[in-house]
Amino acid sequence: MSGDAEHETRTADTRTDETGADRPAADGTGTDGTDAPDPAAAAAPRRRLLVAAALAPVFAGMGTMVALAEPAKADVTEVRGAKEAKEGLEGGGGPAHLTPVPTTTGHWKEVADVLGRPGSLVRGLFYHTRFARDDLKVISYGVEVAPELALGSHMAFVRYSDDSVLVMGDLNVTEDELQKVIDALADHGIAVTALHKHLLAHSPDVWWTHIHGHGDDPVPLARGLRAAMDRTSSPPARPTGRPPRLDLDIEAIEAVMGVKGENDRGIYKSVFARREPIIDGHMVLPPGLGATSAFNFQPLGGGRAALNGDFAMVADEVQDVLTTLRRGGISLVEVHNHGLTEEPRLFFTHLWAVDDAVKIAEALRPAVDLTNVVPVSPERDYV
Repeated sequence: MSGDAEHETRTADTRTDETGADRPAADGTGTDGTDAPDPAAAAAPRRRLLVAAALAPVFAGMGTMVALAEPAKADVTEVRGAKEAKEGLEGGGGPAHLTPVPTTTGHWKEVADVLGRPGSLVRGLFYHTRFARDDLKVISYGVEVAPELALGSHMAFVRYSDDSVLVMGDLNVTEDELQKVIDALADHGIAVTALHKHLLAHSPDVWWTHIHGHGDDPVPLARGLRAAMDRTSSPPARPTGRPPRLDLDIEAIEAVMGVKGENDRGIYKSVFARREPIIDGHMVLPPGLGATSAFNFQPLGGGRAALNGDFAMVADEVQDVLTTLRRGGISLVEVHNHGLTEEPRLFFTHLWAVDDAVKIAEALRPAVDLTNVVPVSPERDYV
């Protein structure tokens, strides 16, 4: 997961644009009206789903980060599951699902205290924290992988309309840490929903463990995640200054990709989000949580870059995307799921390439166009 988050106040996760200049954080607002034809319905407060980001990633994984964008007209106050939606719209009914409710950073103070670092509130709907693996020196195909390219743990907390809390994300761990982390998660009732790699051959071996927890209180969930992270050598949060300028043709990359990216601590990132609402079991996921395509460019000098990232796809998009990527010379790392019960079912393919950055973008764009996504503005953070 993927992904960070928009800040109501300035935190250590302050973003900058691709020139390296500081960018102010967003204000955390993001509601608008509905164009429903019923005047009575229009009078009631309504929110439209905003599509986003990783964890980063989240999490990016991200290596993901958390992404937000405003999709086509989906209403966060009453969204039905993918299977039930069609039935409901056609008069067949179907149960309504739990929806995210707005919170403030103050709601998550105990979570921040337990995790030992501040997080970021994304569009008022989920609270995201990341653990960069600055302690690792990972080499893949001769490239020393920067933490922001592919290394880091991400977790996002969501409050729901029944006052329950969901946490999702992915933890980036070494092979020596892996089993201890899984045991710690199990001891605290946090599920492992996927276990895989985001890189081709690399040393030392690192793994990505996707997690899912649900309960009435976020603090026990945070304690479980802290117990798992304490089984790793993940370092304390580090202050962030102005990132280095990017030795890439940013204007050309953005023209090809059709989205404005951002400079995240020296890594250039382009993000797209699924348009459709994603339902996990009986819960509507906040827009962008676990449903983004993120492409990370690590400058190597002379306009060249190492690419890592992933596509979020539904089943009938997968084969066309894979074929198009290979025709463009992009290496495929994995094809898998990150969750267990989301609808529509999402599949992710992770990528690797080393080449001229604009040429990489030209290979990615046709595959992006095969998926049902929208560009994500860099002013709105993503997992």
